[in-house]
Order: sequence, then structure tokens, then C-alpha cells
Amino acid sequence: MNPNFAVIKPIGILDGTQKDSLIDEVSAAVKAGVSNVLVDFGDVSFMDSSGLGALVGALKSARASGGNLYVCSVNEQIRILFELTSANRFFQVFHDQDDFNQKMVTQATA
Repeated sequence: MNPNFAVIKPIGILDGTQKDSLIDEVSAAVKAGVSNVLVDFGDVSFMDSSGLGALVGALKSARASGGNLYVCSVNEQIRILFELTSANRFFQVFHDQDDFNQKMVTQATA
């Protein structure tokens, strides 16, 4: 993967007890000079509003440094949460990491 990208893979339930970990990981990547962060939800079984709030905060952090935050591998529950809260308007959602890599490489070379 391009060094300008970082992948973060939360595990389990992304709620109030896990939200700080997500924010810390994205902040660390941004401070290290990574401008684009992919959050892979493949190992997340459930996300509540606290987790969504953390994700929005992480997006703001990435954008404040001139980058962006993307998501992939969302399950049905997370997809529905995105739709109900209109979060899908703010996040570019990819099917999986391969989809992300293919589309971002194509976009970068266009």
C-alpha cells in the first residue's frame, strides 16, 4: 500500500469503550504524516452511536491535516447505521481493501 495511506482495523464492538482507541490510531497516523486513512470494519461486529461519533471525529482530524478517511468492509448493521444517520454522505465506503486499493490507484493515476 502507498505510504501515504494507513489501514486501521478495529475489532469487536465499536462503542464508547473502544472509541478512544480508534481516535488515537487515526491521530497517530495523521501525526506521522499519513494523509489518507482507511478504516477496515471487517472484524467489527457492531457499532453504536459512540463509535460513529468517534469515526466522525477521526474524519475531521484527517481532513484538518489535508487528508481524508475512508471505510471498507462494513457489515449490514453498520451500513444501516450509516444510512439512518446520513453518514454515508460523508464517508466514501469501499467493498473491501482490494476495492479501495484498485479505485485509489486508478484515481491517483488518472
